[in-house]
Amino acid sequence: GYERALRRVGLDPIAGVDEAGRGPCAGPLVAAAVILPDGKRGQIPELADSKLLTAKARDRCYDEIRKRALAWSVVSIEATECDRLGMHVANVEALRRALFRLDIRPSYVLTDGFGVDGLGVPGLAIWKGDRVAACIAAASVIAKVTRDRVMEHWDQVYPQYGFGIHKGYCTPEHQAALDEYGPCPQHRRRFENVRRSLRPDMGQNVTSPTGVESR
Repeated sequence: GYERALRRVGLDPIAGVDEAGRGPCAGPLVAAAVILPDGKRGQIPELADSKLLTAKARDRCYDEIRKRALAWSVVSIEATECDRLGMHVANVEALRRALFRLDIRPSYVLTDGFGVDGLGVPGLAIWKGDRVAACIAAASVIAKVTRDRVMEHWDQVYPQYGFGIHKGYCTPEHQAALDEYGPCPQHRRRFENVRRSLRPDMGQNVTSPTGVESR
């Protein structure tokens, strides 16, 4: 409905932006931006807030979004940069970067939850936007699937933490591993639970397997 109303007054194309990974104490913060076409081609089967979908449904939506979108982009801000910037600043920066990497410049931007300054175009923040705006839901799926795959990679590198299961969130199992092994380079040192488990013998960060991807 939001997209239809904006198109009726000539604001098109419309980009949705969203992020995944603001709450975990390990792994990157990932943000995505998506411009969906108008009409039936922009109606992605099963599309919803990524948190409400099963992993298999997210994967199906991810593939459809990439095929159907007029433009999409995804960026990753690594744990060390999240520590340097702080999570709120990193979140805003990730959303900006994702938007600026779109091949098509949008006329309007819809964001989930809070407004983002410095986008260069007008925008609207929508409470629970990933449940009511298709372009935001699409961005949430791209960000979530990308980040989950990154964490599955790090699960192979650091199997003792269970990243493939909890994806870096602060579950009891994750905390138990932190207490036993201390943090790895993918843990965010600004988080109090990570600082408590710091050990002096841990190595430096390893380059992310994803970096930036766009189309």
